[in-house]
Amino acid sequence: MDRKLVAQHMETCQICQGKIPLDESGRLILSSIEPGVTETLHRSFKKYGAEMSKQGRLFIPYDSWDNLEKHLFRTENILPEEELGRLRGSLMTDTGSKHFPGNDFSYYELFEQVKHPIFVKIIQERLFQSFMQPVIDTATGEPFGYEFLLRPNSKLFPFSPGELFAFSQRSGLQSMLDSQARINAIRTGAHMLENGMKRFINFLPSSIYDPRHCLQSTFKAVREYGVQADDLVFEVVETEKIEDINHLQFIFDEYKKAGVHVALDDVGSGHATLEVLQKLKPDYAKIDRSLVDHCDQHPEKIAYIKKLKETAAAQGTLLLAEGIERPEEYEALKPIVDLVQGYFFGRPLMKPA
Repeated sequence: MDRKLVAQHMETCQICQGKIPLDESGRLILSSIEPGVTETLHRSFKKYGAEMSKQGRLFIPYDSWDNLEKHLFRTENILPEEELGRLRGSLMTDTGSKHFPGNDFSYYELFEQVKHPIFVKIIQERLFQSFMQPVIDTATGEPFGYEFLLRPNSKLFPFSPGELFAFSQRSGLQSMLDSQARINAIRTGAHMLENGMKRFINFLPSSIYDPRHCLQSTFKAVREYGVQADDLVFEVVETEKIEDINHLQFIFDEYKKAGVHVALDDVGSGHATLEVLQKLKPDYAKIDRSLVDHCDQHPEKIAYIKKLKETAAAQGTLLLAEGIERPEEYEALKPIVDLVQGYFFGRPLMKPA
């Protein structure tokens, strides 16, 4: 791994482990690799008490969250867009918490954090829990496992899982959220389920920079909670585009080396094509919901699902149809797929039904 990649890797790790201060007062720290940028900002922010360090970092004090937002807006008005894109930033408390360069974010990521401090709080303080939705074996009609889905654990801090994950990606906090969500699901499964019951747990490939290192906290949780690796199924979340199939293959390989299973989501639509299915050879493949919806009324959907089944069976992949809401869909798919999931069988709950 070259020096640039090592630096990026260390930065990602520190962001995963760091903490963003949400105090009403503190200091905004800005830096840039572009010569003269922080000096330009320093001249404009001097009247607000800004100071420059020997390392070229600019420290701008703020005494309210509103004041902090105004500083960021002023920065936008001072610098052209290309220089903003190369600007790094972080926050420091008034008490002078230690500053780690790896905890810097891009200007746009930091701005997202400042605009949505409640989301930052939810992620940092892990104000979420794992709900479970049953996955049914079509051969027996019994639960084969459960998918773990993120939900709020406090009425004071509600959120939509989709909005929270979208925010985490815009704000540079996706690695922190993704890692903690996986660990939460592992812990919940250890407390709620018996050995032998599969646990389907989502992950974002973009949050895992170096699988050999980034997944250590996940594997540590597996050991700590006494979970059988064979019971775990890690699946690519539906919002994640497969932009780097080689990187995803690397992640799948690391999971498999640890004895856990992997699943590919949304197969048959978008990026998750038949070719991708054949290349990655996951243990499980989830059919895209658009193919499942009213499939009993669309012979072409059933024909395509049968084609998916042939490909999956040839390489030992179990096929799962999710999003089933009607008995007619289940009856149409039952003879074809191995596993099923959806509101027809049960909604996500805190405890298995």
